[in-house]
Amino acid sequence: MQSRFLPFLTWARHYSRADLTNDLIAAAVVTIMLIPQGMAYAMLAGLPPQAGLYGAMLPLVLYAAFGTSRALAVGPVAVVALMTAAAAGAVAQSGTEHYHLAALWLALLSGGMMLVLGLFRLGFIASFLSHPVISGFITAAGILIAASQLRHLLGADITGKTLPQVVPSVFSNSADISVLTVVFAAVILGFLIWSRTGLASLLQRIGIAPPLAKLLGKTALLIAVVTSTGIVWALGLDERGIAILGDVPRGLPELGLPAFDFGLLQLLIAPAAMIAIVGYVESISIAQTLAAKKRQSVDPDRELVALGLANLGAGVSNAMPVTGGLSRSIVNYEAGAATPAAGAITAVLIAMALMVLTPLMYFLPRVTLAAIIVVAVLSLLDFRALPRTWAYSRADGAAMAATMIFTLFVGVEQGLMAGVGLSLVLFLYRTSRPHMAVVGQVPGTEYFRNIERHNVVTDNQVFSIRVDESLYFPNARALEDRVTQALSDRPALRHVVLQCAAVNYIDASALESLEAINERLQTADVQFHLSEVKGPVMDQLTRSHFLDALTGQVFLTQFDAMVALSPELTRACQLQDRCETLRNH
Repeated sequence: MQSRFLPFLTWARHYSRADLTNDLIAAAVVTIMLIPQGMAYAMLAGLPPQAGLYGAMLPLVLYAAFGTSRALAVGPVAVVALMTAAAAGAVAQSGTEHYHLAALWLALLSGGMMLVLGLFRLGFIASFLSHPVISGFITAAGILIAASQLRHLLGADITGKTLPQVVPSVFSNSADISVLTVVFAAVILGFLIWSRTGLASLLQRIGIAPPLAKLLGKTALLIAVVTSTGIVWALGLDERGIAILGDVPRGLPELGLPAFDFGLLQLLIAPAAMIAIVGYVESISIAQTLAAKKRQSVDPDRELVALGLANLGAGVSNAMPVTGGLSRSIVNYEAGAATPAAGAITAVLIAMALMVLTPLMYFLPRVTLAAIIVVAVLSLLDFRALPRTWAYSRADGAAMAATMIFTLFVGVEQGLMAGVGLSLVLFLYRTSRPHMAVVGQVPGTEYFRNIERHNVVTDNQVFSIRVDESLYFPNARALEDRVTQALSDRPALRHVVLQCAAVNYIDASALESLEAINERLQTADVQFHLSEVKGPVMDQLTRSHFLDALTGQVFLTQFDAMVALSPELTRACQLQDRCETLRNH
């Protein structure tokens, strides 16, 4: 029971020296990535650089104590940073104290929502974000993230939160583009893109063992930061147009609740909910993928609790909203992280960096951080997903396309809400028109298949229909109409059999429809039967008066129904099968 509420007890009891060694190595590698990434994502969110580093301290410790994934690396991430910037920018001017206050309350509100959902085991709510919607949103968000960094990559005052705002801003400010900044950006981007695969290969070619070369290949961000900072300092490029980071406060964050503003909280409820759901979906998918590689498991509800506490920790430590990051989690996994303690050790190393290294960050060029962001989001872009999804399902493709279009041209929150809304509308539309098949018996077998797809036999006096969907209020009328149509088309009809093999649920509206069908058939001297009713559905029906009023029977199988209602047809099918067998021999 204790390990359920304190998951760290499951691994802390058996923590070994080997585990500590592996966690130390993983933490060191992740820290090298996290320091530049944290500052870069803070810049993306419109916050001071230290907000990203603060987000890699207390939140990591809390996740290590309450998280169930042994590889997930929690901290600032690009998509959540963009959502933070969009939400905070809607209520305050970037760079102001009120803007930072909004970001802190976004962390607290989203964390509180995750915590409540986890404690009450309501993580299924995140399932309303379908994969096509998430994929479309992340791809569009990646484009916006890259577009938002053009001001740093080009050295011009390019503004805007959507493509219709950014593109005109690029042209109107084209005269202010800094050639030196563009060259600097091109070199750093080229190096970072090449280093994703080329650095490790180069290290192997000069004699470094492959495992070590792979780890050292992850230091590309640190190399870019140190080298570019040194060049700017040595050549005085800050005086020639290269924007630098400037002073980064040294020391640990002050803990405490931000100032309370009820009006601000009301404005942030909806975006905080979006951040909570997107952050959770992104984290749990990463955690489950990495856990499966080691045949481990993660508890989705406990993950919600842990992520909620991590964001609450971010809110009280002057940080920014956090979640699991894909690239850092993969590095954490590949570096050999044995337990969530690697995250706690990372937090300690980040704290040490804040105490010692911040003065060295003064000349760090902002273009370097922008390049880090752009390279990080390259993995988010999947332009082939839309045509692939559209070819498989027009409904899912439409939801993905709507999400991308609204995100790119209207806004981040609007795009996500449009995708979710359209997905629900299309789901209701699709289920309101369930696939219904008139079935007949496959000769010589107990199988019944769609008369339009298979060579089957039927009886004019028996109408057998299979509904491939649960019955509930949007589609109940469709079944009524189909049976009524069969009643008018078949003068010899004496029995209607509803095959319920695919029916998992019947709601109150559908029950009324079944009662109406039963009464309508009774007036026409036709009996209404059910077959292959599942146990939970039968339990539902027994709690109503429907079975008492049913004019026909409930059969265990469709074959049993045909044996009872059309014995001559059943015998003919069996005789036909025996004749076919004799002819084949």
